[in-house]
Amino acid sequence: MNLAAVILAAGQGTRMKTQVPKVLHPVAGKPMVCYALETVAALGVSQTVLVIGHGAAQVRAAVSNCQPAIANLQFAEQREQRGTGHAVLQARDALHGKSEAVLVTYGDMPLVRAETLGKLVERHASSRATITLLTLVADDSMAFGRIVRDADNRVTGIVEEADATPEQLAIRELNCGIYCFDAAWLWERLAHLQPTGAKHEYYLTDLIGIAAREHRAIETIVTRDATEMLGINTRVHLAQAEKIMRARINTALMLAGVTLTDPATTYIEADVMIGADTVIEPNTHLRGKTRIGANCRIGPNAIIRDSQIGDDCVVLASDIAESVIAAGVRIGPFARLRAGTHLASQVYIGNFSEVKNSFVGEGTHIGHFSYIGDAELGARVNIGAGTITCNYDGTRKHRTRIGDDVFIGSDTMLIAPVTIGARARTGAGAVVNKDLPPNSLAVGVPARVVRQLKH
Repeated sequence: MNLAAVILAAGQGTRMKTQVPKVLHPVAGKPMVCYALETVAALGVSQTVLVIGHGAAQVRAAVSNCQPAIANLQFAEQREQRGTGHAVLQARDALHGKSEAVLVTYGDMPLVRAETLGKLVERHASSRATITLLTLVADDSMAFGRIVRDADNRVTGIVEEADATPEQLAIRELNCGIYCFDAAWLWERLAHLQPTGAKHEYYLTDLIGIAAREHRAIETIVTRDATEMLGINTRVHLAQAEKIMRARINTALMLAGVTLTDPATTYIEADVMIGADTVIEPNTHLRGKTRIGANCRIGPNAIIRDSQIGDDCVVLASDIAESVIAAGVRIGPFARLRAGTHLASQVYIGNFSEVKNSFVGEGTHIGHFSYIGDAELGARVNIGAGTITCNYDGTRKHRTRIGDDVFIGSDTMLIAPVTIGARARTGAGAVVNKDLPPNSLAVGVPARVVRQLKH
């Protein structure tokens, strides 16, 4: 069956009280609309139309960053919000005559699983129904409409909660608002929908009654997982969705061999990947495209963003952003690695040390209270406490280069641009403003070479 998808994402989100388009609010680190796009893409749809409206330009820009990229994605703009039926109608020009079936879902329902939509589509294809609905059986109505059936258990319509009789309010089968339609029937009937309700809007739910009156086949797939059907309409809903998504992520990681010592206080975003036998301690935040290898220990109190960490690393109570860390590195506590940092294997970064836009060679130690910025450090370098690369002259940044096996004494100031030759040493408190040759010892302010060292 050739299947197209329409995702409704035009709403303003008035109850969110926000200037940001509702569907761009993040859940577990990415805009909620990205989940909807990824979910329908997993079904193998031939085309996807995202119906946008409020903040259309912002939504277009944000969607381009969804990963993986969505193939055959088109946009339709609903300039005036006049109901769900009117919203789907905006996709007609893009899809008319191009698919056998149309799946309709929403950009503000990030918790819907691809497996659930897959069952809906399979039922629609096997039954050759005109409409297949996703329904929810639950005690909490969530203000959803009720599925009305006749004596033969056939769906005859949907009644909204505000319009329901006491008998209808007792119905536990609820309309989730997600449908699979026969495409030709959908586009024909949408064009003739009439506005209803106090707002005189065009509603998709009216199509159910039309299909029933035409004696068309209407099928349902029933779910009992109410968490999937949570639509985000307020900040409270957003927090609920965040908690549910975080629990899903944590569960999947634990089942894949990652230890979370306290999942309730572990915050891992959707695109993070972690290797087996890594232990994540409490109050750790892993964000963005972070990748962590196997057999690591991360946290407690670590914050890592968009970084790559190799196998067998330890990160204790530190902040790391946009950095690359090789295997066997130990970091922290209270270290900060800023964008552009690259640590080779077996490096040690101790407490209250900061590294920015620098390469640190294999086996180098930066024990404590140091700032290394815009620098290139060789292998087996020792950076004494209080060392600073003075990389900024008020106008430009300059680089510091330190060769292999160098010993930098405590409180050394390295005034960039400067190069320290291999196996050189500086005395405590030295202010180095000129290049030092290999195998030299420099002391003083400004530093001067006092002897050549034998190695």
